[in-house]
Amino acid sequence: MEVLLTSLFSAIIIFITIFSLMKAFIIAYKRNEISLRRFIVFSTFSMVIGIIVASLLPFGYQKIFDYLY
Repeated sequence: MEVLLTSLFSAIIIFITIFSLMKAFIIAYKRNEISLRRFIVFSTFSMVIGIIVASLLPFGYQKIFDYLY
């Protein structure tokens, strides 16, 4: 139960961070500070890395909780 709650809250924080990054990328693209290609690459990488990290969190937290208990 602890692992599930910890992973859920951490995943929420990760997705909020990705959402904020996406807003920053959109603003930078609209101001012509980054090109369309960079906008797509940055957006895709941030989403993929966020999903990978959020999906691996339960395994990492499980190992930590097993070590502590």
